[in-house]
Amino acid sequence: MAYDVHAHCIPPGVAPHLGSYLGSELRDPPRPDLIDLPARLAAMDRAGVHVQLVSGWIGLTGYDLPADQGVRWARRFNDALTEMTAKRPERFLGLCHVPLQAPEEAADELRRCVEELGMVGVEIATTVDGAELDDERLEPFWAAAAELRCLVLIHPDQRLPGRRQPRYFLNNTVGNAAEITIAVAHLVCSGVLERYPGLRLCVVHGGGYLPYQAGRLDRGYTAQPAQTAGPARAGGRLPRPPSAYLRSIYFDTITHSPRALRFLIDFAGADHVVLGSDYPFEMGDPDPVRTLGAVPVLTAEERRLILRDNVRRLLSGVRRPAALR
Repeated sequence: MAYDVHAHCIPPGVAPHLGSYLGSELRDPPRPDLIDLPARLAAMDRAGVHVQLVSGWIGLTGYDLPADQGVRWARRFNDALTEMTAKRPERFLGLCHVPLQAPEEAADELRRCVEELGMVGVEIATTVDGAELDDERLEPFWAAAAELRCLVLIHPDQRLPGRRQPRYFLNNTVGNAAEITIAVAHLVCSGVLERYPGLRLCVVHGGGYLPYQAGRLDRGYTAQPAQTAGPARAGGRLPRPPSAYLRSIYFDTITHSPRALRFLIDFAGADHVVLGSDYPFEMGDPDPVRTLGAVPVLTAEERRLILRDNVRRLLSGVRRPAALR
């Protein structure tokens, strides 16, 4: 059995209402394959994926909305996602959306989605209306996620604000990976992971450049100029080097290279890598099980952990209703 933790959707129940909820915030028209449930199931069957952890198209976060409107949108989206997953509960598990521009309300919605609706976690973007994920206002959200022991999937949306890369598809091929790297580095260096060791973070796109540049983060932990002080210093709030915290994070398999994926497995440990497809987008991996099989010197135990056991272990601790565990 294979679990795919990185798959996007627009629940059919909310698709006709996107414009009325998001208005000008809806930057692009929705793709039909985000909504088509039979096509999704057929693609899963072809790829040998038995269960998808489905999350919204990241362009629908609505973080720019006024707080009250963002709260209403999140609740409507999550109710519709619950309706969708309930149609095939053996194939789909939900990752909710929360209004991070209103952190207290985001924490409340996360609790509702996990404890009442039975979702297994939440998808968030790498920034919140221009604010980084280490913003002090987000503390209630991080506290709730740690308490619920749910999965937090971190996904890029607005890539590298202030620097546009429209040519050669660099906004995606380079920008997404860089955005992930910057976001998670903020979480590590600010001490968020130190304060909330129970957080279960999963970063997409193989972690961007984080695994490859972990040594550079550690060098910055000890080698920053003396005149740099306080929270601006890489190690200003950390009792351990940044790489120690990266080892607690889960990474999906979307590296587009068996050799790079082998490096990621060696870096993170096979017990912290999970299957991802980024369905249905072009830069995803339509055949992630086969991709994993192409990794050099992959053992049967590593394969089992990445395809199934890691996700099952993660989900076993989520504080969902007992009947849904």
